Amino acid sequence: MRMILCGLVTTLWLALGACHRGPPDNERRSSAAGVTPSKPLAQTAGVVPGIAPQFVLGNRRNPYAGDPTAAAAGRKLFVGFNCAGCHSAYAGGGMGPSLRDSLWIYGSSDAQIFSTIAEGRPYGMPAWGGRLPDDLIWRLVTYIHTLGTKDEPEKPPVPASAKASG
Repeated sequence: MRMILCGLVTTLWLALGACHRGPPDNERRSSAAGVTPSKPLAQTAGVVPGIAPQFVLGNRRNPYAGDPTAAAAGRKLFVGFNCAGCHSAYAGGGMGPSLRDSLWIYGSSDAQIFSTIAEGRPYGMPAWGGRLPDDLIWRLVTYIHTLGTKDEPEKPPVPASAKASG
């Protein structure tokens, strides 16, 4: 009888202990870090639009900004790494967005473009940060900033119909 009673007490003790485990994991982690959320933390996946790359990159600047040699090297990288496969040969857009216009989902500053190339973006843009050194990514950024300007190293060809009418 004593063994049965001891077994029942142990079972009851284990059952009660399992009923109250404490706060959910996300609250436990945040309180350990000194943060007390007013509501449970949201579970997000991927990159959130509008991120500020200065948190990741700090105050790093493009070492090649305005350098025509770096822009020409960036053009060669753009073709060599098949960026044209998605953005088209002269970055006018295809499966990927145009890089020649002023509509930029994730920002058009040097740091934001660097972040997009390095980290990738949802729905198709691969992350190149683990495959390319920062130096090459900055050259690509420099090339992208020349698109549609007089400094563009290799301008798109003018269609024959535009030459005939002009």
